[in-house]
Amino acid sequence: MAASAEEENCLWTKITPRRSTQYGPVVGLDQGESLVWYGIPYGAAPVGELRWQAPQDPAVWTEAKDCTAPSEVAYQYGSGAIGTEDCLKLDVYTTPNAHKLPVLVFIHGGNNQTGNTKEILGSELVVRDNCVFVTLDYRLGLFGFNCLPALCRGSDDTGNFTLLDIAKALDWVKDNIAQFGGDADNITISGFSAGGRDVMAMLTSPLFAGRFQKAIAFSGGMTIADEAASVSQIAWAIAPLAVEDGLFADTAAAKAWLMTDGEDVRDWLYSLDSARLCPLMSNAGIRMSVFPHLYGDGVVLPKEGFATTQYNNVPLLMLTGSTEFSMFAAWDAYFGSAEMKAYPAAETNAAKDFAVKYGSDMYRIFNAECSAETMYDHYGADIYLCQIDYGDPDALSQIPVLGAFHGIFVPMLSTVNNYAAMVDFSGEGYQEMAVLFNRYLKNFLTTGDPNGNLFTGIRGLFSGDSALPKWQNWTPDNKVSMVMDASATDAQIGCKDVSTTYEEIMDRMDADTTVSAELKQKMIRNVMNGRWFSAALDARYGNPTLWK
Repeated sequence: MAASAEEENCLWTKITPRRSTQYGPVVGLDQGESLVWYGIPYGAAPVGELRWQAPQDPAVWTEAKDCTAPSEVAYQYGSGAIGTEDCLKLDVYTTPNAHKLPVLVFIHGGNNQTGNTKEILGSELVVRDNCVFVTLDYRLGLFGFNCLPALCRGSDDTGNFTLLDIAKALDWVKDNIAQFGGDADNITISGFSAGGRDVMAMLTSPLFAGRFQKAIAFSGGMTIADEAASVSQIAWAIAPLAVEDGLFADTAAAKAWLMTDGEDVRDWLYSLDSARLCPLMSNAGIRMSVFPHLYGDGVVLPKEGFATTQYNNVPLLMLTGSTEFSMFAAWDAYFGSAEMKAYPAAETNAAKDFAVKYGSDMYRIFNAECSAETMYDHYGADIYLCQIDYGDPDALSQIPVLGAFHGIFVPMLSTVNNYAAMVDFSGEGYQEMAVLFNRYLKNFLTTGDPNGNLFTGIRGLFSGDSALPKWQNWTPDNKVSMVMDASATDAQIGCKDVSTTYEEIMDRMDADTTVSAELKQKMIRNVMNGRWFSAALDARYGNPTLWK
């Protein structure tokens, strides 16, 4: 006899995890040790009149929403336009018997232009680290960041729409995460690359006060764009579309018009087909000048940026690889130019090595040390630094070409990752390092201290995880990082002073004789220039600005 609809619904409930949220019930996927819900809406589709507006509540639903399969990625441009503008969704991973566990919220990388929630899968992490894991999609590219005056005419208006999305997602977590076994009063915000820089920006933002209790920036660093310079750059990028539409005869006139706050500009911007906006300002290559975002607008982010004296003071962990610039330098388009093709392969390879070596040294201190130095005097919580050496040319284990690359930590959190096809991370040494890192991470998520001391403000009151080497917090008098490396069979970790300065790095560059003076200048002028980390380099060597 066939089952009735009521019986089928009962069976469905038993074999698939169902939870209630403030907007409606959701059904997820039982993976055995872990449970996952994909694509839970936290905001309405930001389309039509909502394109450049603060995120709104999604429509309420009554029938259980099927969240058993990954949702479509946020609209973005890679080799072509992909994804959907209905992107304000998040994934939740937990365990079957979870109750009041620490919550780790993760913001994916991709320069705030590309990427998705699949960057880190939480199935292993929630079991190993006894937490609830939330990862979210958000508006990307010019849909997530656009500060043209016509879109920001009120005193409270902002072009930082991505940050408004993240704030909306954190509100969802606060209101709903208990249903998934999470503790709404113990939320750690984290992110990788662009997501890490978003996290760092959130620490300066009054909008995020009280929305999280701890923070982790994986390869983040401090990047806040000047709003006026950003307006000029964005207008320059969009101006050709106005010329195509016959509004102006040349881009200069179109750019000047786009920099005004008229209703006509606003109406035209809203009328543009998304497919025309999507490719603009792509392939930024960690250069703010190509795609400016995180505007110091005095609304969401302070105009003075990280020179602020008002931070959201929560325990902070900042992590970097030691060869962070390897992928950006090795595959930089400049090496495909006719200018570089004229050099013998040996000289070209030496030039790449030069750019990777010194660019990485700058990038790694930008990601962690320099942020700690900037924040310390006005930051009212402990700061912990971590550097992964595994893979570096001077490490116990080397990874050819890539080194300790941008993203070297990802395989420690999930064995299913974007790098598994490039490098085998299954060796005993890396896996032991991963176990140790996750013990620190679990402690930090639980207590705010990677050593496991209860976060009471009285350091050392509890012994914590005494089996781990002590992870010292960073201070100007104790500039230490937890440095992690591994041989083929064993991990080697401990706190070390790996600090340096931009001036010391550039002095070593000047003394380097592995490349000719001519090639050295080309690397400084065309490959290392204009990056997140290269303000001091651009100033010392007189590199021209890339801002339009």
